[in-house]
Amino acid sequence: MELFKHILHLDFEWLFQNYGTYVYIILFLVIFVETGLVAMPFLPGDSLLFTAGLFARSGYLNMSYLLLFLFIAAVLGDNVNYWVGRTVGLRIFKYNIKGKPLVKKEYLVKTHIFYEKYGTKAIIMARFVPFVRTFAPFAAGIAEMNYKKFVTYDLLGGALWIGSLTTAGYLLGNVQIIRKHIDVVCLLIIFISVLPVIIAYFKGKKKTV
Repeated sequence: MELFKHILHLDFEWLFQNYGTYVYIILFLVIFVETGLVAMPFLPGDSLLFTAGLFARSGYLNMSYLLLFLFIAAVLGDNVNYWVGRTVGLRIFKYNIKGKPLVKKEYLVKTHIFYEKYGTKAIIMARFVPFVRTFAPFAAGIAEMNYKKFVTYDLLGGALWIGSLTTAGYLLGNVQIIRKHIDVVCLLIIFISVLPVIIAYFKGKKKTV
């Protein structure tokens, strides 16, 4: 639980002090779980990638290894999610833990709307939208999207997502104001990430009025 708490707070210094080079494995697992398990969409994604790049700039992590491991984790996670959706499908929404649904159906509905608006490009664009990122491959599996097409878009989306945010953190790693206010920067990244969802929500509300 303590490890989970420090991951959510992006406390990289604590992670390095306690796990050393095993941080690579921890980051791999976080990205894999966030993209691969529909019940875990709340794990940090965008902000974690940016912060990882920032610490790579400081010499804590090797940037090449970081990009490779995180890219593999993102692609594997999406593929697991796709096949869960394709084999288990809507039955997963029947499962409950302590009377609460394991997965909220509203997220799948929002993802379907996202697909209808952007088509197959949603596989790429969803990478940059929290929650939708987790449900997009699952929805593609349920819809039995052509696997070859899914993988093609998924590889491209994974490379763009991992590459852009991690590299942004690396390039800005020496900017003192960013290093001093990393918490604020991460909050800003989260806000920008969920902005499309907020806009879509208010547009939907406006249509129903």
